[in-house]
Amino acid sequence: MRPIEREIARYDWGGMLCGCGDSAEHVARDLLRTADGHGPEPAEDGLEQHVWCSTHLWEPAPAVAAVALAALTEELPDPARAWYLDLLHALVAGEGSDFGSARRGLDLPELCRDAARRELRLLHGQVMSHRSPRTAGSAFEILTVVEPDRERLRRLRGRAAGWLPVCCRTGSCDDEW
Repeated sequence: MRPIEREIARYDWGGMLCGCGDSAEHVARDLLRTADGHGPEPAEDGLEQHVWCSTHLWEPAPAVAAVALAALTEELPDPARAWYLDLLHALVAGEGSDFGSARRGLDLPELCRDAARRELRLLHGQVMSHRSPRTAGSAFEILTVVEPDRERLRRLRGRAAGWLPVCCRTGSCDDEW
């Protein structure tokens, strides 16, 4: 079984409420289809209004973050890799939890950040892989949110400056964090 399939199997997707109002079962299918190269292109919604929106995250967000991280350990088509990194960035940069999750005391953005912090080595590897400025930049932007060692982040910026986008080379993407 592939890492993404193992991670998807850990969660009760049918028991989670998606932002669209249905169960999150379709989210799990979309995540797997994307890993197989049959899902949405990176320019598409990235599960916006299902897992995240501009004001908050929905219940499936921490599971989706874990699945995205598992997917990044696999050989993926370039558009799928970029899509997962963009999705993960939206989750770790989230600002609030849906009402039901908040009422249960769940800080969904922090749970997503915790998942990403457990995979710092993977995220550093995504920056250093030289796949593309887009994927390196997305991984670096995630790290600006979750990397607790700011000196380590500064050193990474210096080592990867040749292929990072301008906003990451200059530090403008991490000013708020």
